[in-house]
Amino acid sequence: MSDFEFESAKSTHSSGDAHGGPPQGDASYLRKRGEQLADRHADAVRQVREYERQLAHVVRMLAFTPGRDSLVNLLRLLDEKRPSIGSPRPLLPFVASVLAEHHQVSDLVAVVFEPRGREYLNELRACLFHELVLRGVRTDAYPALRSAVHVPPWHPLFWLPAHRIDVESGADFPRRSVNGSAYGVPSQLPAEGRVDLPTPRTSEGSALHDTATADVRESIVAAVRVGEWAGHGAWVFTLDEALPPECVPALLPTLPMGCLDGLGPTDRFEIAVRPLDEIWRLLFDTASMGGMYDSGVHGAYGRLWAWRSIAGLSGAPAGASAEEVEHRARQSTWFHFEADTDWFHGDIDSDYGVAALSPDRRRIAVLAATDTD
Repeated sequence: MSDFEFESAKSTHSSGDAHGGPPQGDASYLRKRGEQLADRHADAVRQVREYERQLAHVVRMLAFTPGRDSLVNLLRLLDEKRPSIGSPRPLLPFVASVLAEHHQVSDLVAVVFEPRGREYLNELRACLFHELVLRGVRTDAYPALRSAVHVPPWHPLFWLPAHRIDVESGADFPRRSVNGSAYGVPSQLPAEGRVDLPTPRTSEGSALHDTATADVRESIVAAVRVGEWAGHGAWVFTLDEALPPECVPALLPTLPMGCLDGLGPTDRFEIAVRPLDEIWRLLFDTASMGGMYDSGVHGAYGRLWAWRSIAGLSGAPAGASAEEVEHRARQSTWFHFEADTDWFHGDIDSDYGVAALSPDRRRIAVLAATDTD
């Protein structure tokens, strides 16, 4: 029965009973019509999902296949059809990451960054530019990359430097193929730099209280939030006087933070001093590769949100440039910790805590992340 026939059928049964209900027999008819529509809707949804699966495979095949012919046809497909593949994540940052991994820079420069590029693909070019930067490509060696403005001032990625900072040289990338990917966030505490406290520790809580504003808290958790980990927390404590870095490990377990609620004097609390590049790498992996059930925001945006978390943790002022954030971060002292509490689940590569002592040693900021429900 067509929709027109359905409307006509309704008109022949328009009279109701005295109480305004449907005429006898109409309720059964409507139920059956509803069942038909539900079945058709379910079939249509399955068909759409199958189209999305096949379309995603075609896009991946073109993106993973090296050569200019693949690039030309991929860009034409993306620009003319602007496909949606059902993922909640935008498609172009993923494609940019794959292109940077599997294609020659000379081919990318000639095809993707050609001067008369399609406007819709500006996002692809902006992400690809920073994917190449992270992989150590000297963009000034290619005139098309050096002269063209691929990241306009209004774009979020414009904040990032156009060259790779040495802190970023250890960036991790997922192992991907046309059929899938494998990756993991190396969040386990290393053996190097350990400054664990002897037990039993003091069980007396600190009188300090959390002073983080909403904006600062949002900045600190940026990398974890976009990586869609299961849970996160952020705290900032302002000290009355400068605190030597060697005193931070003893202070942290006493601070009023939800991630350490219930920590007893003999419960596991492990901590290490970490260099900035390892902290940045941890945050970059968190954002770019995402949590257990998410693929992350990939390299370009992972780079942005890792630095956003670094900015909040180091206490950089609002509106600070990338150079200012880097300078402040280098002057801060960084710690990585783990603990046995209900908040931290203790699963491998699923929990971590980061603490930063500011350059003046009068501010401690903490980020806690867990990817276990």
